[in-house]
Amino acid sequence: MTKAIKLLTALPQKQRERLMELAHEVSFPEDAPIFEAGGTADRFWVIRSGAVHLDQQVTPLRRVTVASLGAGDLLGWSWLFPPYQWDFGAVAFSQVRAYEFDASAVLALCVEDPLLGLSLVRTVAEILAHRLEVTRGKLLERYSMPPRSAL
Repeated sequence: MTKAIKLLTALPQKQRERLMELAHEVSFPEDAPIFEAGGTADRFWVIRSGAVHLDQQVTPLRRVTVASLGAGDLLGWSWLFPPYQWDFGAVAFSQVRAYEFDASAVLALCVEDPLLGLSLVRTVAEILAHRLEVTRGKLLERYSMPPRSAL
């Protein structure tokens, strides 16, 4: 299994410093929705403290948590890919402090500094690959067991 990647520590120092020039600190109270699936993905966050649950609406009355994120984790990647809409919802599970980045400013910086852009996209791709691998493992664990009636 791949290891978990933290966006800010994975970027080379000079590129991290340039990216951090665009950051501003935000906070979300416990249980606050951060974004909803289908909404416009025009920003992203790096969590400083607290926990965030990514969720998916599976029926009109049921939401399922698909991942939990904590300190150092990237929250939001849909800003990188058309149609720039969130694929999941995100809710603060506890008080959350985070660095927030405006996607258009970051994308402009990536055009200005292609090496930073490549590093950023590669790092986000590694983060997504890791999350996909973790999700795959959870699905295999859950659905590889024989049905209880077969026991």
